[in-house]
Amino acid sequence: MSPVEFAHPVERELAKLYDAHGIEWLYEPHTFVLEQDPDGTVREAFTPDFYLPGLGVYVECTVMRQELTRRKRRKVRRAREQGGVQVEILCLRDFRRLVRRWRLEELDRAIVSAEGRREV
Repeated sequence: MSPVEFAHPVERELAKLYDAHGIEWLYEPHTFVLEQDPDGTVREAFTPDFYLPGLGVYVECTVMRQELTRRKRRKVRRAREQGGVQVEILCLRDFRRLVRRWRLEELDRAIVSAEGRREV
C-alpha cells in the first residue's frame, strides 16, 4: 500500500493515534453527493477525513475557529440526513483536550501549524 498523503498534519497525527490504539482507518474513502443538478453535475459534496470500519463511523477533522465551522457542520448534517451515515466532527477544542490529557507533543505542533492556515 502506498503512503497516505494527508491534507494536514493534524490528520496525520490522528492517524498515528488510531494506529497506536489498533483502530483500523481509511483516509477519505467516500464522497457523499449533497446536491446535484438535474443533469447529474455535482454542485456540493462532502468527503469526511476518516472512516473507521470497525466502528462504522466517519470522522471529520477541523481546527478552524469555532465561528468558521458553520459550513462544515451543515455538510455533516446533510450527509447524515441523506445517507443515514454516522459522522463525528473533531474540532479544535477536542484536539486540544487530547493534547492536554495525553501530552501529545506532535499533535500540539500540528495544531499550532494549523493556526496559520484557513481550513482543515
